Amino acid sequence: MFAAFLFLKMPQMFSCPKKLLIATNNKGKFSEIESLLNNINIEAVPTFQFNLAEPEETGLTFAANSLLKAKYYAAKTGLVALADDSGLCVEAMNGEPGIYSARFAKNALGENDFNAAFAKIFSEIKKNSPQNLRAFFICNLSIFDPKTNFEISFEGRVDGNLIFPPRGDKGFGYDPIFIKNGMEKTFGEISAPEKDQISHRGDAFAKLVKWLKNDSL
Repeated sequence: MFAAFLFLKMPQMFSCPKKLLIATNNKGKFSEIESLLNNINIEAVPTFQFNLAEPEETGLTFAANSLLKAKYYAAKTGLVALADDSGLCVEAMNGEPGIYSARFAKNALGENDFNAAFAKIFSEIKKNSPQNLRAFFICNLSIFDPKTNFEISFEGRVDGNLIFPPRGDKGFGYDPIFIKNGMEKTFGEISAPEKDQISHRGDAFAKLVKWLKNDSL
């Protein structure tokens, strides 16, 4: 793991609310974060109920885009927001698709087509470095409180290898082509609770929870 806490701005101590707005329209991400928050008795509020357009992700890092989304949804709703920015980084593609992972999977109609994205990734690997299947997932979680302008981020990482054709219909996104180091099943073949324990999102969330217990008041 290469990142612990990314403290961006701390104008005052943070008092965690009993509810957090989950700043995403990705229902797979919402479900995972909701499950993680349930474990610490915090209610996850979906952005879907507000019918908000997604912000343009103009940041150049996961942390920048995560915070951008947290600030956007917090400003629109007045709620403390928790945002996630995550993606798959492929070594043979110089770290791509990375922060562009969601956009990489869009087809010409703007719809998600992960099967096409899988094929593109393995075409690039075959062209660039056929033997190198190493990849990693990054997840950055940011909290922003619009009343105090408090902001903080936590980043998690999980390393592994890619496999094609994809396996499994659990999880979402790139899960069916990713196998964590030391495992034989893809993220698409394991249960949500098992993935929570070992994933990039679970890693980032563990750091967030540790901070909530030790540093927030």
